[in-house]
Amino acid sequence: MSSEAREDPLAEPTAAIGGLYVATVSIANLAIWVAFFTPLQNLLPRLSEQVAGDGKETALAIISGVGAFVAIIANPLAGALSDRTTSRFGRRRPWALGGALIGALAIAVLPFAGSILVLALLWAIAQGSINSAFAGVTASIPDHVPVRQRGVVSGWVGLSQSIGLVIGVAIVTILVTALRPGTWVTALLFVLLVVPFVLTYREPRLRPEQRPRVSLGEFFRGFWVSPKRYPDFAWAWAARFLVSLGNAVAVIYLLFFLQDKLGFASEEAGKRQATLIVIYTLGIVVTTVVAGKLSDRSGRRKVYVIVSSVIMAVAATLFAFAADFTLAMVAAAVLGLGYGVYLAVDQALITQVLPSAGDRARDLGVINIANSAPQVIAPIIAGGLIAAFGTNPGYLLVYVAAGLVTLAGAVAIRPIRSVP
Repeated sequence: MSSEAREDPLAEPTAAIGGLYVATVSIANLAIWVAFFTPLQNLLPRLSEQVAGDGKETALAIISGVGAFVAIIANPLAGALSDRTTSRFGRRRPWALGGALIGALAIAVLPFAGSILVLALLWAIAQGSINSAFAGVTASIPDHVPVRQRGVVSGWVGLSQSIGLVIGVAIVTILVTALRPGTWVTALLFVLLVVPFVLTYREPRLRPEQRPRVSLGEFFRGFWVSPKRYPDFAWAWAARFLVSLGNAVAVIYLLFFLQDKLGFASEEAGKRQATLIVIYTLGIVVTTVVAGKLSDRSGRRKVYVIVSSVIMAVAATLFAFAADFTLAMVAAAVLGLGYGVYLAVDQALITQVLPSAGDRARDLGVINIANSAPQVIAPIIAGGLIAAFGTNPGYLLVYVAAGLVTLAGAVAIRPIRSVP
């Protein structure tokens, strides 16, 4: 980091970053996604079935929807508070560590919930804490990484997201299959993997005079980023929202898709889900870092995001017509190839359209609403289609809808002008 960046936390970073930062920020993101994906993909469906029986789909929709609603609020709020944190430990590290500790505790007690209400409350606390940690860790990228390296750093961070999904689900479906121990291991990993980032990341302290002096009303009005003043930010938000919605619609009932559409028993469905996730992750491994490097070298972002979104829409269509597990595996591979490119380049693109250096974490939190809001909407869309049309053609319609929404996300990238 340059001397200017060390002295001024609001300065645009120019000095090249080293491998230690890339490693620790990637591992911290791995922790966050283990904590997020493992409950959402495996633990919460099992807990929903435990407390609700045949009403498991409705229970999961309620629990995941409540958690996602909390995430919508927590991420930009924690980001805005992080932007204004004058701790001697910096702006980002206190939020990363605090979010990990509280989130891990909430996850650890999930198995003791005896009702849908308690599960929803605990998952809401976990989601708020996970997103607080995410706000602190993610904001370190525009704080610390020069534009010319953001594609490759975003590639490694995106790769950690996918590995987090694989590690978490593999642990609770293969290594620690009992529900309580699997949940406790998930919670422990969340804390342990955030610690290296907290211990090694160095950032300048925000001086009190640098903190914006605003009223409470002005503070909350700041969460509205005017599409008229910042059209590129608005289009990037819309594109992220649509692609995230398509992805959420496709994956929210994946375990139930394997059980109810392809006919696997509960335990076997969990193993098949893990297989699909491994295939999907291998696709991401192949493309994400390479795409980030190519995007950095060319200076182009939009074409990569558009093409990757189209590839993901193709994958959703393959799932729609999957009558056996073989085609589901092909769809997972295609989805991984497309999503790997998307993870690396879209995040880099977003860091280049942020309106204000002083509000990076807040604005990234506003962007993250586009990740979280679909978690509320997706169960309504997917659950509604399945409830209205049954397993057949309900799941077909779910995946067709996912593909169409993802294509709309590709279209929304085109109007962005400030990033090639």
